[in-house]
Amino acid sequence: MTTQDAEMKELPAPISSSPSTLQHLKEIVSLLETGAYAREVRRIVRAIRLTMALRRKLKASDLSSFLNFALPPGSDVHTRLSSFIPKEEDYEMDVDSATQPPAKHPLPEIEIFCYLILLIFLIDQKKYGEAKACASASIARLKNLNRRTVDVLASRLYFYYSLSYELTGDLAEIRGNLLALHRIATLRHDELGQETLLNLLLRNYLHYNLYDQAEKLRSKAPRFEAHSNQQFCRYLFYLGKIRTIQLEYTDAKESLLQAARKAPIAALRFRVQCNKWAIIVRLLLGEIPERTVFMQKGMETALRPYFELTNAVRIGDLELFRTVAEKFSSTFSSDRTNNLIVRLRHNVIRTGLRNISISYSRISLADIAKKLRLDSENPIADAESIVSKATRDGAIDATVDHGNKWMVSKETGDIYSTNEPQIAFNSRIAFCLNMHNEAVRALRFPPNSHKEKESAEKRRERQQQEQELAKHIAEEDDDDF
Repeated sequence: MTTQDAEMKELPAPISSSPSTLQHLKEIVSLLETGAYAREVRRIVRAIRLTMALRRKLKASDLSSFLNFALPPGSDVHTRLSSFIPKEEDYEMDVDSATQPPAKHPLPEIEIFCYLILLIFLIDQKKYGEAKACASASIARLKNLNRRTVDVLASRLYFYYSLSYELTGDLAEIRGNLLALHRIATLRHDELGQETLLNLLLRNYLHYNLYDQAEKLRSKAPRFEAHSNQQFCRYLFYLGKIRTIQLEYTDAKESLLQAARKAPIAALRFRVQCNKWAIIVRLLLGEIPERTVFMQKGMETALRPYFELTNAVRIGDLELFRTVAEKFSSTFSSDRTNNLIVRLRHNVIRTGLRNISISYSRISLADIAKKLRLDSENPIADAESIVSKATRDGAIDATVDHGNKWMVSKETGDIYSTNEPQIAFNSRIAFCLNMHNEAVRALRFPPNSHKEKESAEKRRERQQQEQELAKHIAEEDDDDF
């Protein structure tokens, strides 16, 4: 006994630090209980936000004590989840830190929350094998639950279930299970679950470059008003990638820019990916992105290869384009934009040809081949076919003198006498109107606000809840992305 007492006195730090985290977990459980009994989904959402803010402080001893508090010791769920918790040196000391008696019959919401928080902890600790087993067990339990207050917790479990398999390279194994879960969510009218599972399935298909199957699923899946901004941003990003591969660049550009604009400021990596694809799409459309796109805070280093690529396309220098593509080939491969950059070669040639047609009223095809740095066996014939195609497509306003091997450029007129300014203004006005309509649709009003006047006490309570909600939203980082 004396030896144990001495050991406990030598290690006071874990005892003093653990109850604070455990107390936060108990408060989250009480919030879940209130939301479950009152059937208020917003309380469940708030509990999830508090959990995400707490995830970096979690320890194995805290989770063990929490499971003893939230679940009946000796039950199947308690035994199963406890087996996933890694052992620590001071494990025995913190087990009894839960002072409140455990629930005899825990609510399904609390049981699913125990699965969720343990799964997050295992992924953060990079114990992916245990995380896969825990995720599979949680999904098997979820299939037997049909409660609207569980839907928010279920959507997070779906995300980490897919993530645990993606981190181990086994994403293809769960594709059939995700399709079955999406079917179940559709039958149960779980719209948040449908959103989450649709995005996970699209990510699964795109991970293996199955763009046709992803488009078939997307086109046939039921669509409704978005319930989660994060899920809507992901959907727009995946839609933009599919549209890009299918050569529908205008729609792809709109989806990618909207995803980057709607994403939270803290989701830096997600916004970087959106901007990378949007830059490539704009270059494929013949547009040159503004310099401010590459100078966004925190993105300068990540977008540097795409800035140099844009500079090569803007100048129309084919040799510089080849140099940049070879220099950053590893970056483009990791971003999966290599195939799109191969498509850009034609745009580089066309841009260089446009610059030549503006600078010269008449120029020989041999000089064009030299300026474009065409390295084929017969550069003059290649230059002639390139000029003819660009003229037919309307990229340049010129004619080809095949006898003398010349390109004769026509005199440029006043652009303001054409419809181009009107088209540009029309696109800007449409963009502003769409943004205004989205902002109006995003407005939220308290129920029956036009029928009854709230008292001063209710007003104070509502304002306090709004302040707390705003605080938690501001504390969110890019963990969701």
